[in-house]
Amino acid sequence: MANYSELDRIDFDILGLLQKNARMTNKDLAETVGIAPSTCLERVRRLVDSGAIRGFHADVDPAALGVALQAIIAVRLKHHMRKMVDSFHDHMTDLPEVRGIFHITGADDYLVHVAVRDSNHLRDLALDSFTTRSEVDHIQTRLIFEYTPTWRMPELG
Repeated sequence: MANYSELDRIDFDILGLLQKNARMTNKDLAETVGIAPSTCLERVRRLVDSGAIRGFHADVDPAALGVALQAIIAVRLKHHMRKMVDSFHDHMTDLPEVRGIFHITGADDYLVHVAVRDSNHLRDLALDSFTTRSEVDHIQTRLIFEYTPTWRMPELG
């Protein structure tokens, strides 16, 4: 695990710029943050090697993949033993419909973001992949009308 306290303002600037546009050229990135391209390339490599950058992704329109419906499924587990939690989590990561998993506190234990073709697909997913699990006590499904990612790099200082 990286020691993120060692990141400086330039590292945070690089992270913020790449988060907005992962296809930004090294030359443009270096120019924007005010360092030499070779230095910038080395910093990006260090950020990848340290785990601060976990990957580079394409933001794909779900409709292009045949996804017409997204939902959040709140899941309450029967028991909170590590074996059951790990088993449920591993099962969720294997489902192609799952876009994100949040292990949370409160009345529910998980919020699972899913993307499906239609309401029949959502119903089948809920019945076949959630309620049949021995770890699951209760689920509640909420449809997503619109999703806009808004996470930004925090300001330093």
